This record gives sequence, C-alpha cells and structure tokens, in this order.
Amino acid sequence: MMNFTYRSSILELMDDPNLEADKYRQAYLDINRCNKWLGGNKITIKALKILLKSRAQKSYTILDMGCGDGEMLRQVAQAFKKKPVKLNLIGVDLKDDILDLAREKSVDYPAIQFKNQNILALTETSGCDVLLCTLTMHHFTDEQIKIFLTKFSKVARIGVVINDLQRSKLAYALFKLFSIFFIRSHTAKYDGLVSITKGFLKNELWAYAKNISTMQHSIQWKWAFRYVWVMQTKRPI
Repeated sequence: MMNFTYRSSILELMDDPNLEADKYRQAYLDINRCNKWLGGNKITIKALKILLKSRAQKSYTILDMGCGDGEMLRQVAQAFKKKPVKLNLIGVDLKDDILDLAREKSVDYPAIQFKNQNILALTETSGCDVLLCTLTMHHFTDEQIKIFLTKFSKVARIGVVINDLQRSKLAYALFKLFSIFFIRSHTAKYDGLVSITKGFLKNELWAYAKNISTMQHSIQWKWAFRYVWVMQTKRPI
C-alpha cells in the first residue's frame, strides 16, 4: 500500500545522469502531450501574465529553472508573441543531453537561450524579473528546496511562479489509469507515478513560504492536481 503521508524519496528514471538521450526525448513527448491536454503549462502562463501586469516594463527577463526540453519557454514565447513587450527567455538545466534537445526544439525562437547550471548553485548575478519553476521542485529534498527557494526570492525582481504536483492517492490512481491509454514511454509512465508520491500538500508549501518574508505568497490548487505558488516581491525594484 502506497503511503502518501510523507513525500517519497524514490529517484525518478529521469534523475539518472546515465539515462539515454533517446529515452529523454520519448519521455518529453509524453510529458508535453499531457501538459497540453490537461492545461498544465497554461496555469503557469496565466500566473506569469498577472505578475507582469503588476510591473509594467518594455522588456522582461524570465528564467526557467529546470527547463527540461524548453517547452515551457516556447509556450511563453507563443503567449506573448503579439504583445508589445520584449522577452529575454533563459532556460536552465543540469543535463547537457536535455539542453541539446531544448536547443534543437527551440531553433525558431530567437528570444530563448539555454545554459547548464545547478539549481542549488544559483546566484544573485543570475538576476531576472520573473523566475519560473515547473514540475522541478518535487525532484529535490526538503532541505534542498529551502535552500533554492531562498535563492529564488533574491534573484527574482518581480516574482516567482512555481507549478508542481499535489501528492494524492486520487491523483496517483487517475494517472495510473490515464497512462495506460495516453502515455507511450515506460520512463514517463514510471516517473509520472513516482512524481506524484514526491509532490506536495498545501500545508507543506505554506511551511516553506513562511520562511520567505520578502515575498507575498499565493498558493492555489489547480486542475489536474497541481499547486500554483506565486511569490511577488515586497521590496522596491
């Protein structure tokens, strides 16, 4: 019987640094398809638009931590394509194979660039207007999360948008059924279930938020079994 009382520490297949590049490619096809059907990326984009409206500027630098194959940034570029603002979009990940895939998929998006960096080694010199973190936080331990959330709050001049999974028996059961019909790769099927066991309860996110007093916090549940945590800076910029 799976225990959802506490976050799981099981590693996902995609956390293996030796996973073959082709398996990453197949898994991201599944992940992106699911996000499209279930509206996962739209949640982040809606929160991003609200943050940007709060601080009118001619240009914005947006940093995506744990960018994977760059799909989130491509969706952001599409969403703002007809807006009268300039976006500098920077995707950060730790695995070169994934970054190579992200660059390959983003050749038609000149505003997007990618770099290899450890999320725990983020410094204030990596300043941005808004920092995005989508389906990345659950890969880390609680102690690691506390470290990089503090860094996030110092790097982002306007705010932070975190989009991650709710830990739930119902979410686990529904994904197990969903994956039978709609997920093709073994990696995505396995990691999808493990990810849910590593997800969060709302009170756990609020416990992290209490340690970041420089930000105003909003944490909301969204379909399908996501939490969107928006931090907005209190300090002048």
